[in-house]
Amino acid sequence: MDRNTMMQTIAREANEKGAFTGAWLLAEKGEIISKGAVGFRDPEDKLPVREDCVFDLASVSKHFTASAVMLLRRRGLLDLEDDITKFFPDIPYAGVTVRNLLTHTGGMPDYMPWVDKLAKEENTIPGNDVVIRFLKESGAKPRFAPGEKYEYCNTGYCVLAELVEKLSGEKFEDFMRDNIFEPAGMHATRVRHPRRDGVEPENWARPMVLEDGRYVLPENSKANSFMTRLDGSSGDGYVYSSVLDLFAWDRALKAGTVLTKEEQDIMYAPGVKLPGDDEGEVGYGFGWVVFDSKKYGRVLSHSGGWPGVSTWIGRYLDADRVMIILNCRAVDEHGDGSFMRAMSATARGDEVKPVACVEDIEVKDPDKSKWESWCGKYETDPEDDSVDEVFLKDGELWAKVVTDMGYVYDTKLYPIGEKTFTFKEYDTEIEFCDGGYECDGDTVKKL
Repeated sequence: MDRNTMMQTIAREANEKGAFTGAWLLAEKGEIISKGAVGFRDPEDKLPVREDCVFDLASVSKHFTASAVMLLRRRGLLDLEDDITKFFPDIPYAGVTVRNLLTHTGGMPDYMPWVDKLAKEENTIPGNDVVIRFLKESGAKPRFAPGEKYEYCNTGYCVLAELVEKLSGEKFEDFMRDNIFEPAGMHATRVRHPRRDGVEPENWARPMVLEDGRYVLPENSKANSFMTRLDGSSGDGYVYSSVLDLFAWDRALKAGTVLTKEEQDIMYAPGVKLPGDDEGEVGYGFGWVVFDSKKYGRVLSHSGGWPGVSTWIGRYLDADRVMIILNCRAVDEHGDGSFMRAMSATARGDEVKPVACVEDIEVKDPDKSKWESWCGKYETDPEDDSVDEVFLKDGELWAKVVTDMGYVYDTKLYPIGEKTFTFKEYDTEIEFCDGGYECDGDTVKKL
């Protein structure tokens, strides 16, 4: 079976399982190998997703912000080693450099909970400049000393967007349009704030989340209404694009249309090392995860996630290959991940494993004799989504989750072992033990 036929089949089957609703594109050496779209882009299932639909890219947007910073560097307006207080002297985070912000090594605190609370109190949707206000007024302590370690940080990229505005003298949206998107031939791509501005993009693949058994827009859901209040942010997300425009961007990068080879080499240098494996070394450059693979050469990629949104782009530099996947419905994280892996394996010509959702991997007839003993309240972490309580509902085990934004929702726990469970919303596992449960190497105590 050729790769296009395989991808069409995988996408269709994943859509039938509820694991994918969106568009994809695979190209090599400038030639499209496979592209397509499946599913619907509205809660009523009336508008089909098309290949020219624009999606909220979420964190796939970050390398565009990094590209804008490189253009400022070209103009001599900044140096990568400049302290950020050179441009924003009132923020109390001396020692954080532009490079630190680009590589998530600045240690800045998360702006989202504070800005969400402020937006509710002031009944407004703040602009991106609120991130500077947050850093000046919140009193939030640094997560760590600049350069001490890597910790993914949206705040840093919002600050970079403010830096682009300050040094260019243009609105961030206009700078991106005139200096990146239009020169690259990305005519449908823009930085957008549809909830703040009340202007919907043409051919928008609206993100949707599953709540109470049906798909709803995130801003109308109980747990995701913060999306509206945070819709004025820029830099860390909020680029809206299509698979066709992202293919044009790949070609523009290859041709050096927007960024020179020297500028791209700086961006792609894995300045921060991340956990790798026997297949190669992993690092983080400027808005790109950099994988130096023994088998595939240098691979640049980035994923994006926001309520109702799952996005990914992968560029295999040595093979001159690009793979783009844009998803507009919140799905089972296991199904989403296995779909991504199946499509990527097809793109590379590797062995393809079937798309598996959580229902495919759960134990069908579990021993429930200990389930009641695991019910109760548990410790929570205010800086991360946490299980607040485990309880029985209709003979099944459920969890009450408290998000880092302070929202609470119930979700079913799916047994995948005698004591091990997983979630639809998270591609992670918890294993019950004496006095609590273990998750990602940490032990959480039962209260």
